[in-house]
Amino acid sequence: MSGVSVIRSARIFFMPNDCLIPTQRVQVSFSRKLFSCRAKFADSEIDDGSVNLKVVSPALLTAEKEEAKAVLTLFLKKQGLSNAIAARTINKSDLFINHLLLRLHLIHKSRYLVGRELTTLEIRDALNPYLESLFEEHGTHLVHAVENFPNRSIKEKTTTTVPVSNSTIDTKKLRAVSRVSELGPTGKLRPQILYLMEHGLKLEQIKEITRKFPAFAYYSLEGKIKPVIEFFLDLGVPKSDIPTILNKRPQLCGISLTENLKPTMLFLETLGVDKKQWAKVIYRFPALLTYSKQKVETTTGFLYEMGISEESVGKILTRCPHIISYSVEEKLRPTAEYFHSLGVDVAVLLYRSPQTFGLSIEGNLKPVTQFFLERGYSMEDVGTMISRYGALYTFSLAENIVPKWDFFLTMEYSKSELIKFPQYFGYSLEGRIKPRHAIMKKSGVMLLLNQLLTLSDTDFDTALKKKMNKLLPKN
Repeated sequence: MSGVSVIRSARIFFMPNDCLIPTQRVQVSFSRKLFSCRAKFADSEIDDGSVNLKVVSPALLTAEKEEAKAVLTLFLKKQGLSNAIAARTINKSDLFINHLLLRLHLIHKSRYLVGRELTTLEIRDALNPYLESLFEEHGTHLVHAVENFPNRSIKEKTTTTVPVSNSTIDTKKLRAVSRVSELGPTGKLRPQILYLMEHGLKLEQIKEITRKFPAFAYYSLEGKIKPVIEFFLDLGVPKSDIPTILNKRPQLCGISLTENLKPTMLFLETLGVDKKQWAKVIYRFPALLTYSKQKVETTTGFLYEMGISEESVGKILTRCPHIISYSVEEKLRPTAEYFHSLGVDVAVLLYRSPQTFGLSIEGNLKPVTQFFLERGYSMEDVGTMISRYGALYTFSLAENIVPKWDFFLTMEYSKSELIKFPQYFGYSLEGRIKPRHAIMKKSGVMLLLNQLLTLSDTDFDTALKKKMNKLLPKN
């Protein structure tokens, strides 16, 4: 692995596998719009040839730096670091971030020679394996290694927590946000900003997106933003949905259409995603298009393992693409085991209500189960209820289940009615349950709970009149 020198010509050393490897002179000059480097990586077998001097805009370098920070931040958080510690580490790691940029430019040297920008996925795929190797080498000392790069004695140092002001982070975000409002030579906003506004985004929305993802402010119009938005529109995405999609996943504009986006969609279609529904799928969960093939295969493999058919897997991905974001070992499998302990057919539940598998076992599932057990239902009863109505566990106890339960006790139904019709909890208390119950009570008859709530207004009136007529004395 190579070290990096920024502006100065000093040589720097880093230590993969406890070996010192010297690097040649490296120059990163934003003011002169040059990015040149000369290095040799023992682990990646990059030759000692030079990357020809190439004019690279400061905006592109800044964008790539933000992308590298985002990759490093996410990696640190996946290792268990809190948001605060990850942010502090990024604040103290300018040399290491520049080192990541150098590595990026060496790996994709040929791309820069032809003037091609890297996509978000290309940046992530180039840096993540490298970060993994550093983690294997330094373990719990990784944070110190990053913050003190290229110090060779980092392993002997004791990690200390130094409070860092958020001012540096805020300054970088403000710089990106201010770029959104900057006027060009013609006295107008930048073309990409005007284009986004033409497609429904307000200036404040663009600023908010930039606060969350500063690299967005540096995306080019013709190279990144416009191709992606026009592609979505061609898929049938309503223009009114574009602001929501970009707010959820602005990184989409950094993805190459031909090399990443379209191949990912074709791969998902082979898994059964309905290509006629792409507009809805993207609106529901735009991040789906940014996940790696390996991640998708891991999740679908679990679904097959649970007994889901190929056809059903495609329908699940179409209706609930969020399931790809759930960790198999930390979320899906433990949740499946929990429902299995309740006697639930996991495959059926996954098909009917995949969103239930994104809930916390301790925070959501167990409290709801305990609620019904404390009110006289058996574990088998609860299993039957969830099998019949998978969405039951998605409701808030305090705001939904408890008030509806309290009203149910006044309705003079047997508790077994909820086992037969747990969908009761899915109806509006004020908009459906109370009004229908009041009408039924006034009529002096009793309908089954499912009849009370599922029938249309016309059929409901008909059912009531039929019941009332049966009570009339026969001549």
